[in-house]
Amino acid sequence: MNYPSKFIENAIDEISKLPGIGKKSALRLALHLLKADESKTMALSQALIDLRTKTTFCRQCHNISDDELCQICTSINRDEQIICVVQDTRDVLAIENTAQYQGQYHVLGGIISPIAGIGPNDLNIDTLMKRISESGQVKEIILALSPTMEGDTTAFYLQKKLTDFNLHITTIARGIPIGGDLEYADEITLGRSIASRTRSDLQ
Repeated sequence: MNYPSKFIENAIDEISKLPGIGKKSALRLALHLLKADESKTMALSQALIDLRTKTTFCRQCHNISDDELCQICTSINRDEQIICVVQDTRDVLAIENTAQYQGQYHVLGGIISPIAGIGPNDLNIDTLMKRISESGQVKEIILALSPTMEGDTTAFYLQKKLTDFNLHITTIARGIPIGGDLEYADEITLGRSIASRTRSDLQ
């Protein structure tokens, strides 16, 4: 397609690199931004710049944060005795939306996947072990990983690593469809899964 401006073409090329957005959708978005009030386009640009330059990760749980420690880790209303282990930040958001959980989190940053070349050393597992060891307060670990082969492999590995600690290890109830991703579960199903979590088989 021939565009009337190289700036439009460059914008379309960049926008179309976003997941789920093709060239036609990118064209509509680019034209919308062009016709919108300049202040709105500049605000969007600044928000994206801030997203990349100012967003950091919590040094304790590895969740996305504005500060060294995230709001969940610093909240006095969260139960420090329970840590929910999840794959990434999207899972934290999904569980938080259920309003069924008041403990803390630990974001692994992925799951073990030999096919994708991701091993235990590529995940935030060592910091989880250090966190449990140094805290002395943790009594329960919830393994809230997607019920896929990779998720189950990661859960099994973590259970073996956690056997040295005197912990109650649970997994979320299988109200989540097998082979499904946690982030796509509806809030009611996910909330019930958290509320009715079960004891791990390896204990």
